[in-house]
Amino acid sequence: MSLLRPLLKDWQWPVAAMLVSAFMLAAAHAFETFGKLYPCPLCLRQREVYWALLAMTLTGLALWKAKPKRRFLVALNVLIGLVFGVGAVVAFFHSGVEWGIFPPPEGCSGSGPIDLMNIGDLDKPMTVPSCTDAPFYVAGLSMAGWNGVVSTVLAVASFFAAGATYRGARTS
Repeated sequence: MSLLRPLLKDWQWPVAAMLVSAFMLAAAHAFETFGKLYPCPLCLRQREVYWALLAMTLTGLALWKAKPKRRFLVALNVLIGLVFGVGAVVAFFHSGVEWGIFPPPEGCSGSGPIDLMNIGDLDKPMTVPSCTDAPFYVAGLSMAGWNGVVSTVLAVASFFAAGATYRGARTS
């Protein structure tokens, strides 16, 4: 934990959260582009959380740069934790849909794979992958399951970062 302590203080955690979010988005797009694992509606919803986090954190850091207050960084880290928490809920819900624990939302029934690079007859309806079919499992978890684990760890780290930043404000 001592190696992570400097990362969890001040502005370093929001930057690290943005880098992890960008990596998660890049990995998702790589699976889609190179692995031909096209996203279902719930997969896309999970990506929206990372996009929202990037926009919120970038805006927050810009505002903090204009008026640097440590309390603002504490609040930003808490918000980052809440956004990652939402990501964990969406990801674990998607895992539950894959395992048959929850019914799939409307529009997630799927109608087969879609090749976004094949611009054939645009008059034909496009098909969407089913939210109930995980393309593969690693150590018993699907991509949605692993996304939930990552989001949970990042949410907890964000709350630790908020605490470390708050304690830094009290000691300096």
